[in-house]
Amino acid sequence: MLDSLTSRLAGIVRTLRGQARLTESNIEGALREVRVALLEADVALPVVREFIARIKVKAVGEEVIGSLTPGQAFVGVVQRELTELMGSRNDALNLAVVPPAVILLAGLQGSGKTTTAGKLAKLLGEQKKKVLLASCDVYRPAAIEQLAILARGLGIEMFASRAGQAPEAIAAAAHDYARKHYHDVVIVDTAGRLAIDEAMMQEIRRLHDVLNPVETLFVVDSMQGQDAVNVARTFAEALPLTGVVLTKLDGDARGGAALSVRHVTGRPIKFVGVSEKPGGLEPFFPERMAARILGMGDVLALVEEARKNVDLEDAEKLARKVKSGKGFDLEDFKNQMQQMKKMGGLSALIDKLPAQLAQAAQGAPKDERVIGRTVGIIESMTPQERARPEIIKASRKRRIAAGAGVSVQEVNRLLGQFEQIQKMMKMMGKGGLQKMMRGMKGGLPGMR
Repeated sequence: MLDSLTSRLAGIVRTLRGQARLTESNIEGALREVRVALLEADVALPVVREFIARIKVKAVGEEVIGSLTPGQAFVGVVQRELTELMGSRNDALNLAVVPPAVILLAGLQGSGKTTTAGKLAKLLGEQKKKVLLASCDVYRPAAIEQLAILARGLGIEMFASRAGQAPEAIAAAAHDYARKHYHDVVIVDTAGRLAIDEAMMQEIRRLHDVLNPVETLFVVDSMQGQDAVNVARTFAEALPLTGVVLTKLDGDARGGAALSVRHVTGRPIKFVGVSEKPGGLEPFFPERMAARILGMGDVLALVEEARKNVDLEDAEKLARKVKSGKGFDLEDFKNQMQQMKKMGGLSALIDKLPAQLAQAAQGAPKDERVIGRTVGIIESMTPQERARPEIIKASRKRRIAAGAGVSVQEVNRLLGQFEQIQKMMKMMGKGGLQKMMRGMKGGLPGMR
């Protein structure tokens, strides 16, 4: 997501070398590149125009000071304005009401409302909230059953409803049940349509009147592009929205919705869907997203994931090896592959790394099946081979391949990938990570 935008913005700094001050004339080319990058990412044209105008006002006259290059000074302005465009801060759910607090989800069919309801219930359950799920989607036969299956898998209680019931009656009964059974939160899934129609909007308004929700969240597919903006505007006019949930942010679309929806609705993006897994819903932090778009990564998100999923003792052993720049072997590599699966896979991890480290790790396996084969290959090696992969020559490769049930080519591929990871670890051990972090204070790493 947004890879094209990231790569385009990374090239902007080359146009501003050797300048002591950012002026209207010397940033003209850079602004043009930003405009093209945003339009290619499917950001709405009115949003692009306002964004470029704001950057121009803030950048002109900006002094190039300290160790910053002109490009880094410009990217610093872009980062601050990107953050402001997406909301400037994280807006948490407002649940400070007499229980049960009602969260109403609205959006088109296929936007991910039902899945989001389950993910949000899991997230709140981890915060020690007693959650009740309810479905008012009586038109799509499998909708109620889909939510019921999610609820059972997560151990969350669901209010029973069926097709043919009036959505308003379901909503009122679910709210009453939650009140009597001391639930903290009720999450209500609503019906969507393939396109906006007046009947759907009237129904969602009636549900809002019945439930008086503390949070009315608009769920939008971030892969919809320009259409997402039009849908967002219509829902914002029809309902008193309190926030937005962007789904499928891990997809391969251009992702302009992430930069447009907040501007159009005037409401904060509260959560983003980053995978199909039950834990694939994260609070949205505009500053972190801006940093990721500009190739700076999201190290804080990595730390939070690691805190939840990584064994502390193993992590400390690995940290000592990274710090020394040596000792990282195939056994460590195997353990890291298994830890990464717990953290959503290597793709999710690489997406949060600063650009230089992400590039160094691109050769590593990302597909879960490939990771399984990788673990199998390493487990077919002897302890000596795992510690010293340089001794693995032709005959050993044939034996390892036979033991793992793969080809010799796959063994060679693994060894090549491991060599890349080793180089990255050595770079980090020699202070490369600290140098990058210092560089990121003023802009993109590696652009001095």
